[in-house]
Amino acid sequence: MATIKEKKKEIVDDFKKHDSDTGSPEVQIALLSERISGLADHFKEHKKDHHSRRGLLMMVNKRRKLLSYLKSSDNGKYQEVIKKLGLRK
Repeated sequence: MATIKEKKKEIVDDFKKHDSDTGSPEVQIALLSERISGLADHFKEHKKDHHSRRGLLMMVNKRRKLLSYLKSSDNGKYQEVIKKLGLRK
């Protein structure tokens, strides 16, 4: 299994616009999606971890806002990110 740093670098490389890009909405959405899927697995084992559940809900809301921004600013890029991450049908 890849370390966290390597996994993050791999995600940034897949979604970056240019060489030093780490903060574009596409990259942020991809990183949040990875963290959300990791927490979803965590909650299968730890059903009563309500403190982490709050963090999960905050991440989901942040991702939703970033997706909304991306859709309004660049619909083509939005469709590409959605398809690449498999978020919506």
